[in-house]
Amino acid sequence: MDDFERMKKRLLRNPEFKRLYEESRPEFEIARAVIRARIQKGLTQKQLADKLHTGQSAISRVETANTTPSLSFLKKLAQALGTSLSVQFK
Repeated sequence: MDDFERMKKRLLRNPEFKRLYEESRPEFEIARAVIRARIQKGLTQKQLADKLHTGQSAISRVETANTTPSLSFLKKLAQALGTSLSVQFK
């Protein structure tokens, strides 16, 4: 187990931290999915932004989980990446 995982495990023992961590999970899952898909397509943030007719900063905000993208933005993003969008409830 690396240092990050040990620290995360320790922090998750705190109920308030755990609650906040769980609340932010969807944003981080979106960020990871966008980063993974963009890299697999060999695109920079700027190139992806150009395909979406938006600024690179918009892509950056999504990839750093500093925003919650709308469903319509995610649909456009999936189209620009040549992928499909899937939403799940677990």
